[in-house]
Amino acid sequence: MVHRFYAPGMSAGATRVVLDGVESVHLARVLRLRPGSRVRAFDGRGTEREARVATAHPKGAELDLFDPVGAAPEARVHVELGLGLLKADRFDAALRDAVMLGVAAVHPLLTERSDVPAGAVASGTRRERWHRIAVASSKQSGRATVPAVHEPAGLRACLAADRSPTRILLAEPSVAGAEPLQADAGWAAVTQALVLVGPEGGWTPGEVGLARAGGCRVMSLGTRTLRADAAPLVALSVLQFLWGDL
Repeated sequence: MVHRFYAPGMSAGATRVVLDGVESVHLARVLRLRPGSRVRAFDGRGTEREARVATAHPKGAELDLFDPVGAAPEARVHVELGLGLLKADRFDAALRDAVMLGVAAVHPLLTERSDVPAGAVASGTRRERWHRIAVASSKQSGRATVPAVHEPAGLRACLAADRSPTRILLAEPSVAGAEPLQADAGWAAVTQALVLVGPEGGWTPGEVGLARAGGCRVMSLGTRTLRADAAPLVALSVLQFLWGDL
């Protein structure tokens, strides 16, 4: 296995790059790599290159850079996930899985039934951790792109900022008018989508109405109610299968 390192400072013509503190510690202290070790570096924007450890200092390891290589291909459908805020470990797990499945961006949502107060995510600490989770998941899954994790916002603001032609709100099967997520002849034409998943308590009727008014299809994942942290993984897997994008 070739170890991969996130190097956002890697430019097209660069022959050497310095890793940040987290990546340097991982290289030098966790993996105990030494100068001369063959590795790869990716910039988080889609480029990955062969590399070799030049210096293995935990406060600033350096890599010599060589030819570009192919990373895992990005998903055909550009998917942005709006996810109701969950308690820390559950949101982290859902974020990790969504990045693994190829989402292009994640929008943490402050919903009416979120069990996380807005003040708990007001500082940059939470977003910094989310970014590191996105980096780690991109590394594990072979992606050279690190999805953006946006500032937490309400559902109305998320819908107003989005430009996706396809919008889906996943709801519990008990929500009136929710259609089952199943094969549809129109799925093959989808190229960009916003997928919205609520918190542990689900969406309120007002939020469902707001989503419908914003052009969302309100859909369910069958007759069983899934855990909020499991729903994104299931929804994205099913949608990618229906889109022919697995």
